Amino acid sequence: QVQLVESGGGLVQAGGSLRLSCAASGRTRSTYAMGWFRQAPGKEREFVAAISWSGGNTYYTDSVKGRFTISRDNAKNTVYLQMNSLKYEDTAVYYCAVAKNPITPIVGIDSVGSWGQGTQVTVSS
Repeated sequence: QVQLVESGGGLVQAGGSLRLSCAASGRTRSTYAMGWFRQAPGKEREFVAAISWSGGNTYYTDSVKGRFTISRDNAKNTVYLQMNSLKYEDTAVYYCAVAKNPITPIVGIDSVGSWGQGTQVTVSS
């Protein structure tokens, strides 16, 4: 069973940057798509970004396009989320995710096989 360990969350001013990291262990995950979701208080968990198993394809929700960048290092079994130009509405708990099946993409919550513990990102106005 895969275990995901997240780091990099914190408190930043609007316009600032953070980089989230998620390291996978327990099972080989190099051929699995990975991604990030977030959940704000009182709201449902929503998709943020995803990256294919090869790293050749990335996907973003409209609200973060041009500001966030997802990447992965398969040798380290680690996925990153670089967040620039942060806004107050980005405030949420961010969760790392791994796809249920190898090679296939993350297209929503139902496609996720494992979740990280979550890391808090707070953006002050």
